[in-house]
Amino acid sequence: MAFDGANIWAAGAFGKVFKVRASDGEVLGSFKIGGDPQGIAFDGANIWITSSRSVRKLRASNGEFLGDFTPGVSLGGVAFDGANIFVACFGSNWVSKL
Repeated sequence: MAFDGANIWAAGAFGKVFKVRASDGEVLGSFKIGGDPQGIAFDGANIWITSSRSVRKLRASNGEFLGDFTPGVSLGGVAFDGANIFVACFGSNWVSKL
C-alpha cells in the first residue's frame, strides 16, 4: 500500500490496484495494471506499482497510465527516496534504480 497525502493505493486481486479515499474509505477508482501487483510507492505525483515482470507508472490524480518499465524479473518491493525509484528484483537478487 501507499499513501498519496489524501488517498490510499492498495494492490488487489485480478491485476488491479485501488484508490481509496483515506478519510471515509470510499473507493475512488480501480485500475487494471495486469500481472500480480506486489509493491506500490508514491513519488509526490505518481504511483509506481510492481508486478512480477514490470513496473507500471500511473498519475496519482486520475490513474492515467504513464509508462511501463522492465528492470528485471520477479519484481517485488518498490520505494521512493525523494529523488529515485528503487525496485527489488528477486529473480536476479539485486535492486534496480529507475
